[in-house]
Amino acid sequence: MTAPSSRPFSLQIFLPQGDPAGLRVVEKSLWTGRGLVFPRASFPAVKSRKEFERPGVYVLVGPDEAGDNPTIYVGQGDLVRLRLEQHYANKDFWTWAVAFVSKDEWLNTARAQYLEAGLLQRARETRRAKLDNQNSPRPPALAEAERADAESFLADVLSLLPVLGLTVFESARGAGPARMLTLRSQKVIAQGYDSPQGFVVATGSQAMLTTAPAASARLISLREELQARGVLVSQEERLGFAQDYVFSSPSTAAGVVLGREANGRTEWRDAAGRTLRQIQEAESGG
Repeated sequence: MTAPSSRPFSLQIFLPQGDPAGLRVVEKSLWTGRGLVFPRASFPAVKSRKEFERPGVYVLVGPDEAGDNPTIYVGQGDLVRLRLEQHYANKDFWTWAVAFVSKDEWLNTARAQYLEAGLLQRARETRRAKLDNQNSPRPPALAEAERADAESFLADVLSLLPVLGLTVFESARGAGPARMLTLRSQKVIAQGYDSPQGFVVATGSQAMLTTAPAASARLISLREELQARGVLVSQEERLGFAQDYVFSSPSTAAGVVLGREANGRTEWRDAAGRTLRQIQEAESGG
């Protein structure tokens, strides 16, 4: 599976409407692609742009009921505008979207289908978003050189998405065991670490089987969603993490592990017993 490139790169972001909250046209150095990021409310005003008359791939983004990660829909079209018009009329969940096309004629229907399949596969592997897609399209058969070009284009798309505010296609990565923190209770033990992506709970960590009576509806919904995605799996008298998983904050991670509201900056501790708060205060010189 294609991974985002870790090489330095520069971006050019153009605001055609002069509004940072409106349409943003994004280009990457030495890349033939172009990204268009826009809120749903702006779509009627921007859909006449020539970029939307080309083949492309897109992601619709909206809030998840649990609130920790979004709901997304990945799609492609011969004319991106036609597909987005359908979704504007018929899909209620999304609040913003990002579309990718090419500045030349390279991105055709088959290559857009390949990108769609690649993004969907990545989303299903990371399990960091609720997918609105019902189907799992297989990538079309491309010639070897054509497939290599498509993988390169996909890697550029994946490198841009986090910059544009969509991190759900990224797998957990970053700190190693030296930075591992532990959360212990009478019934479960979990390990994790703080990272630029968020707080990562490691594979094999345990979580309470049930939630406390005072647990918020948001926390209950998030735990249920993680079980539905297969991130949390049943292990006799507790739940277990089947993969590394990135949470938006240490407190959300601690809440899922403990099944109750929790302050993650005091619950997570290193091998010396220091809390995450104490570690961060020491690192900041406080």
